[in-house]
Amino acid sequence: MEDDSEPEQSSWAYLPDVCLRHVFHWLDDRDRSRAALVCKKWSCAMYSGSLWRCRTITFYGQPSRARTLEFQSALWYTKKFGKYLRHLEIKLSNPYNIPFIKKFQVIMRGLLSHLGKCNSHLVSLSIKYLELDCLTWKNVVRAQFIKNLAAFLKRMSNQLDYLNLKGARITLEEGCELLNSLSSLTNRSFISEINIEDFFRLHLSVYSSALFHQTMSKFHSLTILTFNYNCISDELLDILREHSSHSLCTLNIKCHIHDPHGQVVSGMSWANLAKGAPKLNVNFFFERVMKHDHLARILLVEIPVRSISLRSCYFSDPEWTMRPTLTNLLPAYWHGLQKLTLELNNDHELLDNELLQLILSCKRLLFLKVWAFLSVSFMERLLQNRAERKCVLTTIKVRIYTAQDDSTEEEQLLADIYRKFKYLIDSELNYFVTTYPMV
Repeated sequence: MEDDSEPEQSSWAYLPDVCLRHVFHWLDDRDRSRAALVCKKWSCAMYSGSLWRCRTITFYGQPSRARTLEFQSALWYTKKFGKYLRHLEIKLSNPYNIPFIKKFQVIMRGLLSHLGKCNSHLVSLSIKYLELDCLTWKNVVRAQFIKNLAAFLKRMSNQLDYLNLKGARITLEEGCELLNSLSSLTNRSFISEINIEDFFRLHLSVYSSALFHQTMSKFHSLTILTFNYNCISDELLDILREHSSHSLCTLNIKCHIHDPHGQVVSGMSWANLAKGAPKLNVNFFFERVMKHDHLARILLVEIPVRSISLRSCYFSDPEWTMRPTLTNLLPAYWHGLQKLTLELNNDHELLDNELLQLILSCKRLLFLKVWAFLSVSFMERLLQNRAERKCVLTTIKVRIYTAQDDSTEEEQLLADIYRKFKYLIDSELNYFVTTYPMV
């Protein structure tokens, strides 16, 4: 007898569309392509816009056949599904040869031109570490890339909400050209977040530039601004207060030893900004700017500081001492400081008492990361105070530098301390402490 019944289908055939799209979400491009060949339903799932809202494209400076195929595939898919993009990230890996830079510039010209024509949803763009001051960027190639990027930003200026050009390292004029592109249609921009850390070339006194001030005055709804201290001036703080005080929440400020930071900024300008922007929090990141007199010009008491990071990057200078900073400067932020990072080569001074006193004085300090020469007993004292609720730390990350190759004894003491406070650490703390020989 002939069986006319339908062949039994796999349970996958009845998978709801929303579940199928979720499965496709976790697949890479190659696997998505293969899955799309299974049936018409799976092919339709491939073209769901929700799968293509976020995209990261990595350009490899040292190409191989596999990487070239991956790059071509990623670029093809971006062009094919670019109309759905909302978040685009471009990454450069080892961009240190001239042919690669030329190819990158040509590919980006086509990519940005295509997206500019077909996309009306892009709200986030990140292109970090372009390093346009490198010799591999020939003048003609760099100028053409900046021109193409500026044209793209102009097209997207009404919809873009986030721009990250960290590490671009361009001239003052080129940088202002790109930023002005965000406001060229209406002479004002309502983008909410900009990251221009290391955006300008080293050694530029951006704070004295009228062109930069004019450019920044066009931003009227900044929420988060990340930049370098060599951009800070009384004029800039007044501009932020006038145009973005209603929205401004966070300033992330990097101060590097090679950036000019000797300008005089008044506490009154900071106080006026803080008054006009009551939600404002300021996060400072210092790299090799460690001397007390340098820090004292920057860390004014009127600044609503939430986070401070001081990194000496393993450099040791017997001419500077950290003690005045711990005892005089940082305690001024006892009411607002929530995060403290110290990476110090303080082999010429022991700072246990000063650091512990600072921690206890900061009533809202939640995060502590310290890489420094400390005694092991410091950890026991710190945990004892935490157990007695004299501080509110929830994260403790400590690397104790030692001058000996063998730190077995110190590690054993740390293990004993851990066992003593195990109940506290396991239940309330994100905790990691180790020793590190500095010889």
